[in-house]
Parts: sequence; C-alpha cells; structure tokens
Amino acid sequence: MPKKNPKRANRNSPIGLFDSGVGGLTVLAEVLKQLPHENAIYLADTARVPYGGRSPAEILKINCEILNFFAGEGVKLVIMACGTSSAIAYQKVKDQYDFPIVSMIEPGARAALSVSKNKKIGVIATQNTISTHAFKKALPGAEVTEEACPLFVPLIEGGFIEAEETRKVAEEYLAPIKAAEVDTLILGCTHYPHLAGILRDIIKVELIDPAIEAVAEAKSILASCSLFNGDLTEGRVAYYVTGSPAQFEVLGSKLLGKNILGVKKIDL
Repeated sequence: MPKKNPKRANRNSPIGLFDSGVGGLTVLAEVLKQLPHENAIYLADTARVPYGGRSPAEILKINCEILNFFAGEGVKLVIMACGTSSAIAYQKVKDQYDFPIVSMIEPGARAALSVSKNKKIGVIATQNTISTHAFKKALPGAEVTEEACPLFVPLIEGGFIEAEETRKVAEEYLAPIKAAEVDTLILGCTHYPHLAGILRDIIKVELIDPAIEAVAEAKSILASCSLFNGDLTEGRVAYYVTGSPAQFEVLGSKLLGKNILGVKKIDL
C-alpha cells in the first residue's frame, strides 16, 4: 500500500478517479458514501472506451496521460476506477507519481477471500484483465475460474443494462462460472456492478464489488497521511470526459442516481 505524502497537495486537494467511461461511477458512488467531505475529480476517457481490447502498451500510455492530467490538477490521491488499468498499468505506474494510487485488484481479491467459504472464486472482467490473471495471482490458495466478458462494457455504455440481449449474453458468460460451483464472484470491471441485478438473477453467489474495499484503502491512506478534508461540508465533484459531455451527463446521471451537470471535455 503506497503511503507517500503527495507534493503540492493539501487536505482540501481533490481525489482523482478515472475509467474509460461510466464504469468508474460505481467507485465514485462509494467515495461519496465513505468519504462524503472529500472533493473529487472524475475523468471518463469516453473517446477511447472500451479499454478491454487495447494493447498493454496503449493502456499504459493512456494511463500515463491521465495520471499526468491529475498531477497537473494537484490531486492528493488517485483511484484507478478501472479494472483493465489496474491489471495492466498499476504495477508500472504506482511509484512514478507524487501521489498514492489505489487499484481494484488487491482490494477485490481481499474481499473475496474474506467471504468465500469453499475457496472457489469466479472472476469476470475484460479480456485484457483476464489475460493478465491479475486477480488469480492475488488469490493464493483459491480455486479460481476466470471468464472474459467483452460485450458487457459496450452494452452498458450503450444504455442496454436491462435489455433482454444483455441477459442472454450474461447467461452465456456465467455458464462456466456456475459449472465451477464458485460461491463468490468478483466483478473485475467497474462497469459490471451496473449489471448486479441481472447477475444475481442468474447466479446465486456472493458478488464482490472491489470498489468498497478499494475506497476503504484510499480512506486508510488519507488517514495515515493526515490528508482528510478539514471542511465538513459535502464534497464537490468535477467531471471531465474526452468524448461527448451530453451523452455522459445523461447516462451517468441515471447510473449514479444523481444529476451530473457541467461536464467538461478535455484533450489528453
């Protein structure tokens, strides 16, 4: 766990979160719950969504561009609210910046190990994340069944969360997970909690959203660095996208359950 005290950051500096699209809003929702007084910057790289099929070199380049943006904004901590970035780029960038960076992998694995009784754990994620076996490596002693779900992100970004097509795709993806008799399933992409209703209908196991543990880790880091926001009013969130602000505002507001306004478009 990184414990560096960020340069140029202070207690009122924002937390940065990023994802390829609306997936990371599941992590932002947890920040609003666990750290309600913190200011935050949410960056959705919607011009390049999805990340799941991009090369590792491209993912690393994108992550560096985003982290450089956050460095310029003077953030005090960044949460990689993206499973693919966490699996591919985290180990390469975590010590390269003056602020701590939290990934989704280790927190999600810890949560799964703590609740699984038979130590048979399923992981669903993007093809890139599954190819790294990042979650499997973080689950010592467990019997891990991994399944790539490449259509989930495009379906979610397209607003087809409750569509029958999405349910059929989910049933197909979860078939090998069910056959493996897992009792715990890690949602290894931050988009996937948006499908929790459908997933629970199909497979009756414990669903692990890594965001809960990841934000708890971020909270612990802020405490250890004495960087909690001293202002006890509700924190502010600034939103940035690389694609269409209007499209993000509509879908993002629906998924976050609160109005997202004033989204700014940037070039990285």
